[in-house]
Amino acid sequence: MAEAKTHTLDVPGAVLRYDVRSTVPATAPVLLMIASPMDASGFATLARHFTDRTVVTYDPRGVGRSERADGGSGGTPEEHADDLHRLISALGAGPVDVFASSGGAVNGLALVARHPEQVRTLVAHEPPAVQVLPDRERLLAASVDIHRTYERDGLGLAMAKFMVLISHRGPLPADFTDRPAPDPADFGLPTEDDGSRDDPMIGPHLISCSHFQYDFDRLRAAPTRIVVGAGAESEGEMCNRAAVALARRLATEVVTFPSHHAGFLGGEFGVEGEPDVFAATLREVLAEETRVPRVG
Repeated sequence: MAEAKTHTLDVPGAVLRYDVRSTVPATAPVLLMIASPMDASGFATLARHFTDRTVVTYDPRGVGRSERADGGSGGTPEEHADDLHRLISALGAGPVDVFASSGGAVNGLALVARHPEQVRTLVAHEPPAVQVLPDRERLLAASVDIHRTYERDGLGLAMAKFMVLISHRGPLPADFTDRPAPDPADFGLPTEDDGSRDDPMIGPHLISCSHFQYDFDRLRAAPTRIVVGAGAESEGEMCNRAAVALARRLATEVVTFPSHHAGFLGGEFGVEGEPDVFAATLREVLAEETRVPRVG
């Protein structure tokens, strides 16, 4: 695969930086890999498995190399969807295929609801679509509690609470936010507050992502083929449960991907998934002859 070439794109309120790994001639549509708030560096391993395509990755606004004009971190799903619309337009290569992970899947669904003509296939892998779950009120309350903990006590304690939340299996208990706070040291997190409040995950992203409302009428009517992915090892966790519930609302089936929530990682951020088999599954899903049937 060709080396990534970095480009910039001015969008309202931010400057985006994105990387293009060109393949000429390409035998399939451009493959856009997105996450949020993870930046482009998290797709380094996965991108290497698609040498027959031009692969594009980017840093979402307020993350990594993509600066917001106001100096803030992160953005709302609506802002990210608009950024992605402008990025695909700048590429001049649509409709594209999109692999969207976690918060990126939320943004990808927002994009398809607004600009379905730009996306041929969207693979939405384990979106934290809290709003589609029966215990959404408890999950939303837990998200607000984590965010308030971050504003009050800093990164360590808030991130420890976040780790407990996303690893919990099954519906959230009614007393979840009343339980004793976890020890940040148990997760290798700092126990002292350094005063910073610029973490994009448990800053504004956590609230805007978890509270996002999906336009299911537009999603179901879109010409875009929407595939929902769930990790084989994350069954029962919040994002996995949300994927299953989301697929049901979209009247489509869930595709099981190898490994866990971030199964495509190959050591990025110190996390190991199963990127070889993950990529093979993604390739099968993206193939034109592979159709994910609508249910009902």
